[in-house]
Amino acid sequence: MSIRNPHRVSLRFRHCQFFFLPLLPCLSARLGNFKASHTMDALRSAVQPITHNLPAPIRDLGVSIIGEKCYKALLLDVDTENTECIKYAVSKGLGIGIIAASSIVKVPQILKLVNSKSAEGVSFLSYLLETSAYLITLAYNVRNGFPFSTFGETALILGQNVIISVLVLNYSGRAGTAAVLIAALAGGLAALFAENVLDRKALSYLQAGAGLLGVASKLPQIVAIYQQGGTGQLSAFAVFNYLAGSLSRIFTTLQEVDDKLILYGFISGFLLNAILALQMMYYWNAPSPKAQGKRKITAAPTKAKSFSGTPKKGPTTRRRG
Repeated sequence: MSIRNPHRVSLRFRHCQFFFLPLLPCLSARLGNFKASHTMDALRSAVQPITHNLPAPIRDLGVSIIGEKCYKALLLDVDTENTECIKYAVSKGLGIGIIAASSIVKVPQILKLVNSKSAEGVSFLSYLLETSAYLITLAYNVRNGFPFSTFGETALILGQNVIISVLVLNYSGRAGTAAVLIAALAGGLAALFAENVLDRKALSYLQAGAGLLGVASKLPQIVAIYQQGGTGQLSAFAVFNYLAGSLSRIFTTLQEVDDKLILYGFISGFLLNAILALQMMYYWNAPSPKAQGKRKITAAPTKAKSFSGTPKKGPTTRRRG
């Protein structure tokens, strides 16, 4: 069969092509939405029989963490488009993870100090300032009634900081100062939690100062590493966990706590923790000056031995003449 007018057929094809081409993105989007909807229906049919039959203790725990509204939206309805509840659940998960990690974050540092019997590379001033800042922050969060998931690690790290500070003083020959430190911290803790001693307004001023203390607490450690040319007994595990924790805390604070003092403290802490992490990577294999000094001292006798000449002759008993 021959085509009488191929030019007219070509025009009709072009006309159809011109008409349908603008519809292709819409059709593609509709097809994508259909596939996504089909996938979500399959996901709901697989997940909902489990989430609707969870044991009562697990259900109550989930409600206590993310609330009744978000528990229903995310677990019962499996609504993946509820971005508000998804962000809130992610924030809660990060907060719980930070608290769990903080329970052991300073343990490697404590073990390094105990095993080496040395406080080289660890700044006591840095830990003193950080402990003071954490003490104020803990009282500020508790007295303002903020969720525990947004500050729980503060109490755990505070306790570990006290242990490290005592060890640093002990290995630096200042064991007597450690007892004074513990007494001062206990007195400060009691005063911060006593409402008849400090009101909310005064505590907010102290929290602003705690943010500055948190910044200042990192500076002595950064300077000590730079001056010594090495990280000494500083724990890499603690440094990198601090970096990840401070970054996560920026997110959780934005989601759950409407407090600029807390937010700015975490932002500044993240920046300084990043500097410490960079120093840790830069000085990773660099020996400390003390270790280099020991090498020189141990090498000195062997070097002196090589300069000695032939052994001296002892006195002889041979008679002359």
